[in-house]
Amino acid sequence: MNVLIVDDEKLIVKGLKHSLEQQGYNVFTAFNGAEAMELLEKNTIDFIILDLMLPDTDGMLLCKRIRQEYDIPILMLTAKTGDYDKILGFEFGADDYMTKPFNTLEVIARIKAIMRRTESIASDRSITQEDIVINQSQRRVFIKGREANLTAKEFDMLNLLARNPGRVFTREDIYNLVWKEEAYDVRTIDVHIRNLRDKIEEDSKHPEYIMTKWGVGYYFNKN
Repeated sequence: MNVLIVDDEKLIVKGLKHSLEQQGYNVFTAFNGAEAMELLEKNTIDFIILDLMLPDTDGMLLCKRIRQEYDIPILMLTAKTGDYDKILGFEFGADDYMTKPFNTLEVIARIKAIMRRTESIASDRSITQEDIVINQSQRRVFIKGREANLTAKEFDMLNLLARNPGRVFTREDIYNLVWKEEAYDVRTIDVHIRNLRDKIEEDSKHPEYIMTKWGVGYYFNKN
């Protein structure tokens, strides 16, 4: 399993890395948010240990950004002990929370517990919104019991919107998150949305699921 440690305290990173490698994990390390995002883009990461205090970004905001783009369990580390920070960490997408100083064996135990919970649902993970069922593990979509034949990009776009009902994504957001690169021609998003609506809506001109926020972007109808 690939574990990413994101912390600017090099002694802590060194100790954690050694302990995790002793357990058989493959460990990547990053000392700031920019390095973390670069490693996430280039590698398959299965688990993230994320420090709250980083030199170039706030750990909460980085956690939120990671959660928007990746479905990876996150264990947050912090020197702060307040309940407010713990609650905020969960709201920003952390799966668990530990305060420094910590026992490395407890960190390993937390990782194993989180992964057990994650793996118990990963084999048949699905999203159900209205009459749409999105099976993420099989990358299949069913509309009122009928399977829709979507392209890879159409599936990724629908999955992104349905996982965040009511949230408006700009065309640039969708391009960055689905294509994993900077947008150079956002008109392609409109074409894909039109094709996606043709496949999942009863009347693509009066959509029920994928809605347009005029002048802004698109969102999944949460009503």
